[in-house]
Amino acid sequence: MKDRKPKVLLVDDEESFTSVAQLLLADYDICVENDSARALEAARNFRPDLILLDVMMPNFDGGDVAAQMRDDPGLRHVPIVFLTGLVTENESSHRPVMGGFPFIAKPVTAERLAENIDKYLQA
Repeated sequence: MKDRKPKVLLVDDEESFTSVAQLLLADYDICVENDSARALEAARNFRPDLILLDVMMPNFDGGDVAAQMRDDPGLRHVPIVFLTGLVTENESSHRPVMGGFPFIAKPVTAERLAENIDKYLQA
């Protein structure tokens, strides 16, 4: 993985968030999917090293999408990190796991997002 940028799939229905994240995270090969119904197909095609997954989305929520990915033999090993506005940064430091998956509280800075991407890529 040292010869290429790590591949990160970002699934979030907030296009303003994904657009900014994509610009700020230039050290990664980012694929954005704003429609949770297309997240599984995007993951299969992109073959990410890590998946950042919003919790609250129309159609399928993050838990539904994570379950689909865990059921897929080609994706079940890929780390998933939830993004959520349901908890604050302070709350997330006390309980950084949601439904068995690590999570990052939104809003999040580019630095904190990159820090977490690196942390979970190495895990």
